[in-house]
Amino acid sequence: MKMKKIVLFTVMVLCVSLHALAQSPAHKIVIQVNTSDTTAWHGVVRNIGNLQTALGPNTSIEVVAHGSGIGLLIDSKTTQKAKIAELSAKGVSFVACENTIRMNKIDKATLLPQSGFVPSGVAEVILKQEAGWSYLKP
Repeated sequence: MKMKKIVLFTVMVLCVSLHALAQSPAHKIVIQVNTSDTTAWHGVVRNIGNLQTALGPNTSIEVVAHGSGIGLLIDSKTTQKAKIAELSAKGVSFVACENTIRMNKIDKATLLPQSGFVPSGVAEVILKQEAGWSYLKP
């Protein structure tokens, strides 16, 4: 009877562990954008598409725009508006650094509607890396 309980407990723990693994993304990538170079912006969205194709749908991607890279998410400056909308609809997160927004006196209403916000872009990148996310910079 005691052995049955041990086996049952072990099976339950394995099931919970497997369920947790199935829920979490297989790949997690944080992409840092801190350049105003529109060629780099194009490269970022192209790389994201390539990553999604190569790694499959169980991939989490977050783009962190800060410093000069904030233009990627500003409606009047970005050259990637349609692609950002498309990628966002597929689950890619685009976040803007609130430090950059504040220092440059940018109105949040001028950013693309797909934009999320983080207090510090650099800190967000570090926190993601510490949490096991892979790092990519164009």
